[in-house]
Amino acid sequence: MFPLKDSIGTDRTPVVTIALIAANVIIFFLSIRSGGSLWGGPADAVVVDYGVIPYELTHFGDNCEIAGGSIACEGQAGVSGTGAGQPSTIVTVFSSMFLHGGLLHIAGNMLFLWVFGNNIEDAMGRVKFLVFYLLAGIAAAALQTAIGPDEVIPAVGASGAVAGVLGAYLILYPRAKVLTLVFLFVFFTFIQIPAIFFLGFWIAQQIVFGYLDFANPTGGGGGVAYFAHIGGFVFGLLAIRAFASRVKRDYDGPRFPVY
Repeated sequence: MFPLKDSIGTDRTPVVTIALIAANVIIFFLSIRSGGSLWGGPADAVVVDYGVIPYELTHFGDNCEIAGGSIACEGQAGVSGTGAGQPSTIVTVFSSMFLHGGLLHIAGNMLFLWVFGNNIEDAMGRVKFLVFYLLAGIAAAALQTAIGPDEVIPAVGASGAVAGVLGAYLILYPRAKVLTLVFLFVFFTFIQIPAIFFLGFWIAQQIVFGYLDFANPTGGGGGVAYFAHIGGFVFGLLAIRAFASRVKRDYDGPRFPVY
């Protein structure tokens, strides 16, 4: 399912949402200039340098790098002298939010950010929305790290921060209608789904896939950081009331015409 539009208008231009989308797109294209590709994303060395690695967070000061075709980290048995000249671990928590693993990865994240982010920015104001977005990304990295503290595979993408926006939207506007593109085998259709069902289904997927990935880590989870999604989403659920100040109370409005 792909969200295309929600039924709530905005009172102000979503400047931060647009700026975040622009920043993500620009950084994506810059990141693939040196050995990366449009579909495969940045080169492995870029991802390791600027992605967030749980091991680096739980072994602060011990950096990881690619050595001999695999990722080696300082502090591991038989490893020494790696990670020279890399950005600090704190920097990677933020830089990872603007890197993506390919065109489809960034397209999906930016679509969700645009559809749901403009109303959350409208409810918070621009500065608070930016702070909220970044904190959601931090919460996402924190849960992913808590689940796998010794994991050396870097995580990249805006998914965790965007998940925070989704959690916030679910609390503020559960009855909003989401115009959704749904694929049914070789056919597709447009349907209007209440946000509570669309977002509820989305987070249920993350929980199920996260559990399966945790229970069977070698089962081919596709490299998706499901617990980062869950961490960001839960942050959005819990923190939105502290950030929102301009919530639309009567937002049901007319539905979209569907042809």
